[in-house]
Amino acid sequence: SKPETDTSDPIDPGHLGPIMVYLAKVDSALTSTVTGLKWFKIWEDGLDSNGTWAVTRLYNNKGKVEFTLPKCIQNGNYLLRAEIIALHAASSYPGAQLYMECAQINVSGGGSATPTTVSFPGAYKGTDPGIKFQLYWPVPTSYVIPGPRPFTC
Repeated sequence: SKPETDTSDPIDPGHLGPIMVYLAKVDSALTSTVTGLKWFKIWEDGLDSNGTWAVTRLYNNKGKVEFTLPKCIQNGNYLLRAEIIALHAASSYPGAQLYMECAQINVSGGGSATPTTVSFPGAYKGTDPGIKFQLYWPVPTSYVIPGPRPFTC
C-alpha cells in the first residue's frame, strides 16, 4: 500500500488538464471488448474562471468527482470511460498524456435517447486545441476540451 504521505496520489498534481466521462452501450459489460465501441460523452470539466484545472479539483478531493448520468439514456449495460488529459508536456505533439480507465455499469429507469457517438481512437486529433496546448506561458485563461460536448437530455 502507498504511504499516507504519497504526494502523487491519486495523480501527480502537476498533471494539469481536463477530465471527461464517456459511456458506450454494450450487450454485456462482462464479455464486450472495448475495440470498436461507440462512445458518447456525458460529463466534462476543464479550466474554470479562477484558473483552476479539473485535475486540481480531483487531486484536492482525493481522486473523487461527482456527475449525474443523463436520465434519458437507454436502460442496459454500459462501459463507463473516465479520462484525464495531462497537459504538462502538450506544447508539442505528441506531448499530451491520456489516462483512462473503464468500469461496467447497468443503467435502469432510463429513457430512449440515442446520443451521437465517437470512436477511440479517432475522437481526438493531435492538432486539436485541447490536445496540443501551451500550459505554462502565457498562462492560459481558457481551454477548449477536446471531443464532442457532453450529451444532455
